[in-house]
Amino acid sequence: MKALIAGAGRLGTQIAQVLAAARNEVTLVDVDEDRVAALAGRLPVRLLAGDACDPAVLEHAGALTAGLLVATTGDDEDNLVVSLLAKRRFAVPRVAARVNDEENTWLFDHRWGVDTAVPAATPLISLIEEATGATDTVALLRLSKAGVDVIETAITPRSRAAGRTLAEIALPEGTVVATVVREGRPTVPAPGMRLRPGDELLVVSHTATEGEIHAAFQ
Repeated sequence: MKALIAGAGRLGTQIAQVLAAARNEVTLVDVDEDRVAALAGRLPVRLLAGDACDPAVLEHAGALTAGLLVATTGDDEDNLVVSLLAKRRFAVPRVAARVNDEENTWLFDHRWGVDTAVPAATPLISLIEEATGATDTVALLRLSKAGVDVIETAITPRSRAAGRTLAEIALPEGTVVATVVREGRPTVPAPGMRLRPGDELLVVSHTATEGEIHAAFQ
């Protein structure tokens, strides 16, 4: 699937990582040229500097063929404009938008082209349940907004986790393996799933650092 993300802040970059890890073709757009330049080489996505509220920028980013657009800027007005353009002008099948100010939540509906509004706060337990139940884009967006890190780690032949089941791996407290991408296909992992070299794991945690996550598997 081709996915277009407007806004390269923490939320936008994390969802870009998640979608790219699941073998989606991702384009990340941000109006801040310095921010885009700083991300070059750090993300496996196409980066584009420009204002996503400009139809020409959206078209250049691939909105005509995108299956998903996520508006994650820090400005509700911008997110609404981007969503409306995506749905009405480019007929993007699925549009999700971040709500920065809860008082504006009522605006984020089909009238502005929004299929799913991403609220500012959702209970952590609900977020974990959604993320572990499926590779759902909106659930992962909510995780990022709630301060939960989405971290990718890969299993190699030298990894200590290779050949072991998930149940045998001591994970840091507050950490869950949300998805295992095997041979390009994301799967919902069971405790008895045995990890193989080549597996890519998407891990969510609200306490552990990226280094601690990698140490548990490598």
